[in-house]
Amino acid sequence: MPFYMFQARYTAAALKAMVDNPQDREAAARPMIEAVGGKLHHLFFCFGADDVVALIEAPDDTAMAAGALAVGASGAFSGGSTTKLMTAQEAMKAMAGAQTASKSYKPATG
Repeated sequence: MPFYMFQARYTAAALKAMVDNPQDREAAARPMIEAVGGKLHHLFFCFGADDVVALIEAPDDTAMAAGALAVGASGAFSGGSTTKLMTAQEAMKAMAGAQTASKSYKPATG
């Protein structure tokens, strides 16, 4: 199954709710991800532009999009992104494919 990195920023209201009532958001996220056929490998809270980063394995892009849409529709987040990840072996296949593709590509000339 493909891997995805989900990054998100909580709304101020969601952060206040977690400060007022600390709760395990990984435990809350896991059943939703499993409902789309995925597996939550890790959920990290972090410093910086995003509040959480999750490493998720999902059956396909449609399943991952369904999970991301469900989270987005909850109203708990003010923004975020999903990045599809590749293993080193998948990247090597892409590199090999690029060798073939580059032989057919003609760059723009000035």
